[in-house]
Amino acid sequence: MRPSKRTFLWWWCGGIAAFAVAIYFHLPLIIESVPGGIVDHQKAPDAATVNAIQGSWDSEGLIDASALAMIIDLIFIGIYGVGCVLGGLYYRARASHGLKALGWVALVSGLVFLFTDYGETIAQLIQLMRLQGDDGLAWFASTLRPFKNASFIAAFSALVAALIVEWKSTGDA
Repeated sequence: MRPSKRTFLWWWCGGIAAFAVAIYFHLPLIIESVPGGIVDHQKAPDAATVNAIQGSWDSEGLIDASALAMIIDLIFIGIYGVGCVLGGLYYRARASHGLKALGWVALVSGLVFLFTDYGETIAQLIQLMRLQGDDGLAWFASTLRPFKNASFIAAFSALVAALIVEWKSTGDA
């Protein structure tokens, strides 16, 4: 399967726009006792840390806002991840070896991003919905975080590089 460039760009750019929306909804979660906001929740290694963060959000009336932010994250993850996979499939099918390689990086990184970020966010959301941290879920989410971050950066970089290489190779540069 080789999606069109237009399809990949709609999904991928839509994912970038959804990321901006997610960041906007994360901003209210940055409070004095949780200076990193949602990132602190993602990095929380144990139930006690999760409970402290959620307790701070609860005392500030931010539990509903944190749940909404995590749900928006789930939407962003799907749109952006699918965009990366489609971009990877598009470039993997190109004749240029460089574009093929970038396509493979985007495809694999997009799949890793989908699995790791969904895993992390679902583990967070379960704890939030229970209003109770869980050592296993906190460990799981915090362990996935570096892989999620690396795969996000790898997929994004590969697709930007592929777009630049393709643009320069058409002679329009």
